[in-house]
Amino acid sequence: MSGPSSYEPGTAIERWLDARLPIIRFGVDLMDFPTPKNLNYWWTFGGILAFCLASQIVTGVILAMHFDPTGAGAFLSIEHIMRDVNYGWLIRYIHADGAFLFFLAVYIHMFRGLYYGSFKAPREVLWLIGCLIYLAMMATAFFGYVLRWGQMSFWGAKVITSLFGAIPFVGPSITTWLLGGFAVDSPTLNRFFSLHYLLPFVIAALVVLHIWALHVPGNSNPVGVNVKGKSDTVPFHPYYTVKDGFAIVLFMILMAVFVFYQPEAMMGADNNIPANPIVTPPHIVPEWYLLPYYAILRAIPNKLMGVMAMGGAIACIFALPWLDRTKVRSMRYRPQARIYFFFFCAACVILGFCGAHEVDDKVINGLAPITFLDADLNSYVWVSRLGALYYFAYFLVILPIVLPMTETPLPVPESISTPVLSHPAAAPAGAPAAPEKKG
Repeated sequence: MSGPSSYEPGTAIERWLDARLPIIRFGVDLMDFPTPKNLNYWWTFGGILAFCLASQIVTGVILAMHFDPTGAGAFLSIEHIMRDVNYGWLIRYIHADGAFLFFLAVYIHMFRGLYYGSFKAPREVLWLIGCLIYLAMMATAFFGYVLRWGQMSFWGAKVITSLFGAIPFVGPSITTWLLGGFAVDSPTLNRFFSLHYLLPFVIAALVVLHIWALHVPGNSNPVGVNVKGKSDTVPFHPYYTVKDGFAIVLFMILMAVFVFYQPEAMMGADNNIPANPIVTPPHIVPEWYLLPYYAILRAIPNKLMGVMAMGGAIACIFALPWLDRTKVRSMRYRPQARIYFFFFCAACVILGFCGAHEVDDKVINGLAPITFLDADLNSYVWVSRLGALYYFAYFLVILPIVLPMTETPLPVPESISTPVLSHPAAAPAGAPAAPEKKG
């Protein structure tokens, strides 16, 4: 995509190193990489996510130096970090609040990809690697959440690990392996600590693959058309390094607001109580970034079917490049698809809202048979089911069937260099139209 390298070693040391390990050439080529010149600020979240990952790894390594991964010492070691370690409170809050903001940034990044069709050919592998990063992030966040060893951490681990037991044949073995025994205890905490420490480096490796996969077809862009040459691109540096840097600074300010003024705003109060295996919290709820999946899980009274639905919700994201069969990438030129997309965003928000609220005890504990028409069913379950129904309909019906049969996209510009005001969709009546092509 970037063409021949323009780097020329200037000194004997550079020539010697370039012949053996062309790392300087690699860095120069990254900075000179031709990037579409019309990228907006939604594209800066890639750089923001790289910053989030780096801050999580650095603060996590420091926290691991002081953490005691045992049932008797985990909660107390967090208090030790907060009170006795120099700037331990700051490091811990950056790590904890940074995790919440990490997911906020990754969801914006994913929904931007959905809206602008960044998953479409030839970027399918890029999308799949991004989905693997997302999956690894969810696992890492869950393991880290348990390490607090408060009430919600302990019972959250109990609920989530029990879900694996619903898998036929291999479920009990997986559950026993995760727990390190037959109940959530010190071996569980030790295993989760090891996995929580390991997975960020796996994520970092996947990020390298993600960037590599990005540099083969190049960046997508808001218009959704392929670049036609140098007239459509600018070097990544200084144009986008400055733009990304500005966005990262704004994100750091947002993080600072939480760290210094509202550090516990996104943390459950129950998690400040040490884990007690004989006292169940009145309302067990995961962190906000897992709430939509939790709502889908609870919407189905059968445990196995609920786990399958939750797994299917994630699988739909992986299969997206093959579910959306429309040739036009960007929803700028797909007004009908935009309507369905905004309803999909609303469904995700509604599922998250329902996942954060209590449902009828019969649904949680399975104490009585429940049908879809059960009159006593809690209203949040009804809404969750409707949200889940639209979620799956969007991926399995609307994208592959409804839109290809009914949608008429607007004309798409030949090039991203085509002036916006000359496009038929924006030009005044009677104005001359720029060259265009059908989707």
